[in-house]
Amino acid sequence: MPLAQHIHNFLFNVYPYVCLAVFLMGSLARFDRDQYTWKSDSSQMLRARQLRWGSNLFHIGILFLLVGHTIGLLTPHALYGWLISAPQKQLLAIVSGGVAGLVCFIGLTILLHRRITDPRIRLTSHRTDLAILVILWVQLVLGLVTLPFSWGHRADASAMLILADWAQGIVTFQPDAAPLQSIDWPFKVHMVLGMTIFLLFPFSRLVHVWSGLASIAYLFRPYQLVRARRLNLPPAAQQPRAHQGEGA
Repeated sequence: MPLAQHIHNFLFNVYPYVCLAVFLMGSLARFDRDQYTWKSDSSQMLRARQLRWGSNLFHIGILFLLVGHTIGLLTPHALYGWLISAPQKQLLAIVSGGVAGLVCFIGLTILLHRRITDPRIRLTSHRTDLAILVILWVQLVLGLVTLPFSWGHRADASAMLILADWAQGIVTFQPDAAPLQSIDWPFKVHMVLGMTIFLLFPFSRLVHVWSGLASIAYLFRPYQLVRARRLNLPPAAQQPRAHQGEGA
């Protein structure tokens, strides 16, 4: 078997499980050992307007992309085929994903510009903070690059169906990298870098995403009951004190 075939099989049959294992176990280990670092460092006092615009655009875009990728890749075609055809779904993914990706790209570019050009922010930034932002920026660029290729496959949605079958095979522990050989190179690079982000997740500021998910569970927690407790004070302490100056 050629070396290229071995690399292809490793990247799309084995590497996903390596990344998922590090993602889950690494996150748990960091929470257990380094809870103080389980946060996203704040610099909101510096260039607050630029931070507000960049952060809002980035988070709106990235959340839409994460939900869209998860639902789009992991939902079997049989569950939505009665409602929308595969070509229609691909067209919907191109338009909505393109808009969300562009919004996210603009927001992340603002955040990168703010962190790189301001000496005070750059001085308080960890190297991993800047590195993960750069990696995310490159990943967004690759995602936008795939849009013209997806547009070319919109008639039969062949690329989307191949990618969905591969992702669902990973989840069901039946990976099959062979069909991915016909996929255009931007998709492959985008997928490998996406898996690498999961690999780097526990070692970066991205772990604060878990706290965001935990806050959703906070909304559904039961009410905390607070009952008044009556103190057993001696009779003398229960009598109101006379104000100074009052008297006969």
